[in-house]
Amino acid sequence: MNTLQLSIIHRLPQSYRWLDGFAGAKVEPIPQNGQSAEDTLVALKLLSPDGDNAWPVMHKLSQALSDIEVDCSVLECEGEPCLFVNCQDEFAATCRLKNFGVAIAEPFSRQNPF
Repeated sequence: MNTLQLSIIHRLPQSYRWLDGFAGAKVEPIPQNGQSAEDTLVALKLLSPDGDNAWPVMHKLSQALSDIEVDCSVLECEGEPCLFVNCQDEFAATCRLKNFGVAIAEPFSRQNPF
């Protein structure tokens, strides 16, 4: 069975940017009050699978995005592999991943219907 179809990812709430001199290799969080710029990155993290099983899945996801020429990098963040894409490419990336059978966990607010 295809492991991508069993994968669930979510977007980390923090925005990132490439660390000076380490584009494609290291990121740093952008302060909450920081200016939004064209070079802002979003991080997509696997909810499942996790641990050592996450790395090969993230590399497959990265390849799927590379196939449609969406620049991305798989780097460790918060102790887990994360897929970093440019903010402008986030919708194309999530659309591509959904087409590969990856579930995208999205936050929602519970509203009382009464």
